[in-house]
Amino acid sequence: MPKVIMNHGAGGELMQEFLTKHVTSHFPKSKSEIPLDSMDDSAVVDGIVFTIDGHTVKPLFFPGGDIGRISVSGTVNDISVMGAEPLGLACSAIIEEGLDMDVVDRVMDSMGRTSDECGVPIVTGDTKVVGAGAVDSMFISTSAIGRRSQYLDSDLSKASEYRKVKDRWCTDSNLAPGDAIIVSGYMGDHGVALLSFREGYGFESELSSDVTPLNHMIAEGLKVGGIVSMKDPTRGGLANTLNEWCSKSHVGMEIDFASIPLRDGVVNACELLGIDPLCIGTEGKAVIGVVPEMAEDVVKALRATKEGRDAAIIGHVTEAPERVILRTEVGGRRILEAPAGDPVPRIC
Repeated sequence: MPKVIMNHGAGGELMQEFLTKHVTSHFPKSKSEIPLDSMDDSAVVDGIVFTIDGHTVKPLFFPGGDIGRISVSGTVNDISVMGAEPLGLACSAIIEEGLDMDVVDRVMDSMGRTSDECGVPIVTGDTKVVGAGAVDSMFISTSAIGRRSQYLDSDLSKASEYRKVKDRWCTDSNLAPGDAIIVSGYMGDHGVALLSFREGYGFESELSSDVTPLNHMIAEGLKVGGIVSMKDPTRGGLANTLNEWCSKSHVGMEIDFASIPLRDGVVNACELLGIDPLCIGTEGKAVIGVVPEMAEDVVKALRATKEGRDAAIIGHVTEAPERVILRTEVGGRRILEAPAGDPVPRIC
């Protein structure tokens, strides 16, 4: 009898196969504008953007963040990358009996401060306590609702001046040949910092998680216009995000490795551990598809924000088959495959 394994919940191809075959196949088909079947970061139902996210990060506290900050940030970002403005959050906490009350206070204080930082209030929730050993300290699920950003119609209208735009939201299927691919900053910081701290490798002395809410940065990009797709590259990292886009938009991509912002510490750690840094998740960055005519203006706007100061154009969409071609630093070319699963489990 087949069993569930860790990679079934770690992003990547195995998770997509698991969800399609064993989870979503049991649900009735939705007629929502952006339904479950689209597998975007959020759904759209009667004009309301809705998402939910579970957080099982281990340990609860790590360099640069904690489970409280990641819970708020990740859910706010899932709403924001659809081109929506998050309005309110719900929090469900499952807490292990025997957990120090100080830990609970620290996590909830972090959630409150992050909520205040991004301007999205926590408006409802639920709390359960289970017996010792039934859960690993604390798991948090957060959901959120949002409404269409006041800048999105203008953004897509500007994009449509240059080419036909398929969707009226920033979906995974909205890319077309020629579009520029932008990342808002350094890739892999969160995954490597957390892995190093958890396993005691010592890299955390120079690395910390990038976990942060991105709604304000994304609003600045939408004000410029021309953005057609956005995603936060969490589990499975940049490689998984780009391959998802290729599959859903039925396009190819050509990416320049040298243009991807990667810290020396991330690259060195990944080389030592035998991990591809492009498959490591981040929690405070966005990948953005934009019509090429407006790409430089979008990058300039992102760089004017603290969250996007290291933004860069890393490649473009092509008419090639649904695959990502990576130009290496030595001038070669290779296919960048989607990971089977995240090489660093429980990073979010």
